[in-house]
Amino acid sequence: MPVLLALMTATGVTACAAPAPESAPAAASTVASPDASIDATPTPSGTPSATPTPTPTPTPTPTWLSPLTGEPGTGDAPVLVVKLDNTPNSQPHAGLVDADVVYIEEVEYGITRLAAVFSSTIPTRIGPVRSARITDIDLLAQYGKPAFAYSGAQRKMFESLDTASIVDVSPRRGAEGYSRDYERRAPYNYFIDGTTALARAPKASASRDIGFVFSPEVPAGGRIATDAQMEWSYASAGFQYKPKRGTYSVSMNDLTAGAEERKSGQQADTVVIQYVEQKPSIFFDKGGGNTPHAETVGSGRAIVLRDGQGWKVRWDRPSRKEGTTFTMEDGQPMPFKPGQVWVVLLDNERKAKVTPWTDPLAVSAMPTPLATPAGSTSTGSASPAQS
Repeated sequence: MPVLLALMTATGVTACAAPAPESAPAAASTVASPDASIDATPTPSGTPSATPTPTPTPTPTPTWLSPLTGEPGTGDAPVLVVKLDNTPNSQPHAGLVDADVVYIEEVEYGITRLAAVFSSTIPTRIGPVRSARITDIDLLAQYGKPAFAYSGAQRKMFESLDTASIVDVSPRRGAEGYSRDYERRAPYNYFIDGTTALARAPKASASRDIGFVFSPEVPAGGRIATDAQMEWSYASAGFQYKPKRGTYSVSMNDLTAGAEERKSGQQADTVVIQYVEQKPSIFFDKGGGNTPHAETVGSGRAIVLRDGQGWKVRWDRPSRKEGTTFTMEDGQPMPFKPGQVWVVLLDNERKAKVTPWTDPLAVSAMPTPLATPAGSTSTGSASPAQS
């Protein structure tokens, strides 16, 4: 009886699910044997296809931007600082176009020297190399412990250098990488191979945040500033905006700042005029000239130039180990233009002349726009080859 009930049930289900057509009555004979009906395994109507596993979208690797230039770079690149002469006899410079940051410092008798910071690109020829100054000690500490190349220093200053936060790769520690260019006159013919200098400094710190902020976007609130001039007793520096390049052409001592690598000379993407307290130090050169010390720890005022405009800002550096931040009048960080930064350490007693320093709204309302800003030509009449 149970077998018959199962058979009837199965037969009924089959009939409901798929009625046999009248033209094929023999189809019902497939259930004639109860045993066969019980043991039969249903044939699947089809094998379902496997659902493909979606390929995950790879997460893009973020581009590392140099904290010194705001441009793509390598995060573990060490820092090399080289002291350079910038008198007319030093022209044209070698390797300076590849510096990330360039500082102008006042030294004895009202002349100036450069401290060039390299990390993104390390040239094999940098110079002319000159001696260290006391301002360098505090200034460079914000870079961690960079390799520091210089030609020499006052003997009295050796102790300060020996305890400074630097890796000393001067000739005092070995002459590897230094050479004389006898096509030039001494002492303006001393050069260094930057790659060799860094090979001597395996513990030199990598580039790190020193307070700079970068953005390709020009911030609001700037004033038209196409020319800036600074003067010392026996030196000068100038920056003239070149609209076609979007950079400031550099002049030093009334001459275009020449470069061995390009005819256009030295070009700054951002110029910072950082006013500092400057006092006489305990150091004197062989001629009796006092070496001033520029105080780069603390706070003060500054002017930032980029894209043909200028902003009044405030700089702050709480300690030697910390970087220098620049803040606009509205309290926001001042964004530098990505690229090379020139910083002029200017005594509070001096004044930079920035022109025309005009409200951009007033300029835009003029009948004829300033396609080529006045004062955009070089202040120097001599070419790099002549200087």
